[in-house]
Amino acid sequence: MGHSVSDELEPKDSDIASQQSSRRHADSLPSIHKVRLPPRQKLFREFTSTVKETFFADDPLRSFKDQPKSRKLVLGVQALFPILEWGRHYDISKFKGDVIAGLTIASLCIPQDIGYAKLANLDPQYGLYSSFVPPLIYAFMGSSRDIAIGPVAVVSLLLGTLLQNEIDYVKDAAEYRRLAFTATFFAGVTQAALGFLRLGFLIDFLSHAAIVGFMGGAAITIALQQLKGFLGIKTFTKKTDIVSVMRSVWGSAHHGWNWQTILIGASFLVFLLVAKYIGKKKKSLFWISAIAPLISVILSTFFVYITHAEKHGVQIVKNIRKGVNPSSLNQIHFTGEFAAKGFRIGAVAGMVALTEAVAIGRTFASMKDYQLDGNKEMVALGVMNVAGSMSSCYVATGSFSRSAVNYMAGCQTAVSNIVMSAVVFLTLELITPAFKYTPNAILSSIIISAVISLVDYSAAILIWKIDKFDFVACMGAFFGVIFASVEIGLLIAVSISFAKILLQVTRPRTAVLGKLPGTTIYRNIEQYPDAKRVSGILIVRVDSAIYFSNSNYVRERILRWLSDEDEKLKASNQPRIQFLIVEMSPVTDIDTSGIHALEELYRSLQKREVQLVLANPGQAVINKLHESKFADIIGQDKIFLTVGEAVQTCSPKMAVAEV
Repeated sequence: MGHSVSDELEPKDSDIASQQSSRRHADSLPSIHKVRLPPRQKLFREFTSTVKETFFADDPLRSFKDQPKSRKLVLGVQALFPILEWGRHYDISKFKGDVIAGLTIASLCIPQDIGYAKLANLDPQYGLYSSFVPPLIYAFMGSSRDIAIGPVAVVSLLLGTLLQNEIDYVKDAAEYRRLAFTATFFAGVTQAALGFLRLGFLIDFLSHAAIVGFMGGAAITIALQQLKGFLGIKTFTKKTDIVSVMRSVWGSAHHGWNWQTILIGASFLVFLLVAKYIGKKKKSLFWISAIAPLISVILSTFFVYITHAEKHGVQIVKNIRKGVNPSSLNQIHFTGEFAAKGFRIGAVAGMVALTEAVAIGRTFASMKDYQLDGNKEMVALGVMNVAGSMSSCYVATGSFSRSAVNYMAGCQTAVSNIVMSAVVFLTLELITPAFKYTPNAILSSIIISAVISLVDYSAAILIWKIDKFDFVACMGAFFGVIFASVEIGLLIAVSISFAKILLQVTRPRTAVLGKLPGTTIYRNIEQYPDAKRVSGILIVRVDSAIYFSNSNYVRERILRWLSDEDEKLKASNQPRIQFLIVEMSPVTDIDTSGIHALEELYRSLQKREVQLVLANPGQAVINKLHESKFADIIGQDKIFLTVGEAVQTCSPKMAVAEV
């Protein structure tokens, strides 16, 4: 008891030694680099930078910079018509490949087009028309070397379903065709507008999983619709759901089926499937599956002609109008009630057609290692459909089956589409009467064999393994198409895709970080069990931008992490949390609500006597922290370049001890 206060304040030898040791430890630490806030970015520059990245990420004007006016004009024309650019290097060897590919896909498209027109509830010649004009225009304006243009099964069914909800194609065929041309016109306008306005990113909102489910459901629906022609049923439901179709099929089993029709359809379906299997098994024999549909049409037509099977209940195509596309400009509704209906139907069909074409184009572009300009594709597809609507065509797009054949046949450029178009032209002018005795059963068999590949089981299994929520979207679209309708399935696909986006935006992931032994690296303690927490410090990473939609959740989640950690430390009699470090490198942006959430978090931490520290905020974030004065509120010395530097400053002894 015999010492004074001054004695207590006088440092002891052991204290001096301890302080010297601490200095040596501090000197051994790497120097801490403080983050200096960047200068304020001008509003106009920030706005233009954001707009450019959103709408002009590919910088389409890059090639125009520092060019004379005459050169800019040439480049502008070439941008609109890519054929003028690659056509300069076109040679005879490329032409040979394109001719072979064009003839091969023509043999596949002619029978398919006749069948797909029936899916759209149109006469057979309209399918052929749609493989004549649109491919020609696309060849001049498209940027893909491999896409084969024409009607496709899914879009044909979608268009036919939506149109028949408005007009009865049996009772009023002429008005039905007018609405089909109107819808095609507005489908083209929608596609071209998306391209011109650089809005191609909108189609990316339809996820791959939703597309897989939608296509699979549509394929089964299309196949079920073909039972009418396959079984020779005369009276068939106009609904597309599986319950209505099967009720119609079994309801006509006793008196509506025709055994001769079934024999023809089943025989050639087996032939087509075997041919497809051979082509898939051995790539060099792809041409067998490509010409199998045309061979089936020729043989079945000849068989019906010599046996007069049409007199025994076998339904035939009958007359296909001879001649090329007649003008339909005067049949398009530009005003009035039907114009509005045409716009609604065309916008939906155009978006689906666009999604399919861009997906196909990107697939083959990656296989051949060249770039596909999505916005140019949209403009090309839009212009060709607008022109097609004025020449008796309905919505055309890229066909996966024909594009695959085009690729395997050795196509070099879009000239293969010109060759295919020329063959269709000759078919319309010379041999359409020869299709008079073609049985409907063979067209049904061709369509069934074509759409089977759209049911991608392996993709669905992979989706299940990777992401269960994606699988829900896939199955939602699939069952929506099968049990309701094509448009309901599409709506479900889009809705679930948006729901997933909203869920990810409103409930971003957060993680508690720990220090990997022997390093200065901090990682998620759940992913890396060896990562150790730093005493007195809680490190939380936010894996998303912080917006109004998730700011409150992020704040509350961080506070829950803090409360949980404090309870664990209290239970084990360890020092409480004194510093909360928020790792912000994944936070790409923050808005006003996000700033307010950080301010509320700061105030809550003050009440708990916990200091808030930020690590590695990005440029956009740090600019806004500067503008909002939040950096001054927490102190600019509380913002660090890395988590490691923040930890060294907050707890240097612990950082040294753990290294």
